[in-house]
Amino acid sequence: MLKGEYSHNIDPKGRLIIPAKFRDDLGENFVITKGMENCLYVYPEDEWNAFEDKLNALPTTTDKKARAFAYFFQGSATDGDLDKQGRTLIPSVLRTYAHLEKEVVFIGMGKRAEIWDKARWDEKNAEVELNIEDIASDMEESGFSI
Repeated sequence: MLKGEYSHNIDPKGRLIIPAKFRDDLGENFVITKGMENCLYVYPEDEWNAFEDKLNALPTTTDKKARAFAYFFQGSATDGDLDKQGRTLIPSVLRTYAHLEKEVVFIGMGKRAEIWDKARWDEKNAEVELNIEDIASDMEESGFSI
């Protein structure tokens, strides 16, 4: 299970150290793709395959929104692998999308990890912290309880 928050720097060549705590859960083969809110999603291979099965079941031939949804995730997906230093290359198109320049934050989200630009994550996290009581109340109305 991917959990926790870890800060790292991306080097000028676009290589990023995957946190040691995430390496076992991600395994040797993982997939990096665009995520919501201009972050990147990182899926272990088995979780990506399950997600891709759902994408492939969408009516992409006839439904414009389904097609766009699949384009977003599958079109930007790239295979990740680790070098001897535990780094992976983040392609420039994904770095641009997520505004990754130097400082990044890895966030464990259970079945996937997210990679955020640190400044953007700090803003997002501060917003969540300010509104967590309202968010919790809305979640309880949806059937989730703490």
